[in-house]
Amino acid sequence: MLSQKTRYAIRALQHLADNYGQGPVPLTDIAETQNIPSKFLTVILSELSREGLVDTQRGRDGGYWLALSPIDISYGDIVRLTRGSLALTPCASRFAHETCTNCLPESECRLHRLMLLVRDETARVLDGISLGQPIPVAMDTP
Repeated sequence: MLSQKTRYAIRALQHLADNYGQGPVPLTDIAETQNIPSKFLTVILSELSREGLVDTQRGRDGGYWLALSPIDISYGDIVRLTRGSLALTPCASRFAHETCTNCLPESECRLHRLMLLVRDETARVLDGISLGQPIPVAMDTP
């Protein structure tokens, strides 16, 4: 599951993408519109600023805006920056690989192979959609 931090980051960046090219967006506007606690949002936007996704300006006319075009920021980028990995298990992580405790050797573990497939399909979907694109409707949306 996605952490609350990742979900807030996605919603905040979607809000900034919707306002791309219109100047700084005040923190209070993002927080109120997206129902994100202001203090948590400040921390998230600071991290995204250090990663180069968001720029900021202080002062009366200040706020936040995307440092890159929305088309250049994929959902996969956001999840990796806020969560660290797309993998559901440590043994399936591409860059933070760890052997699972209390498990079979990876060469014998069918769950490991399944989690590699899930990771790759998740990456295919999340890396294939950017903030600048409409999100397709799932076939079985309730």
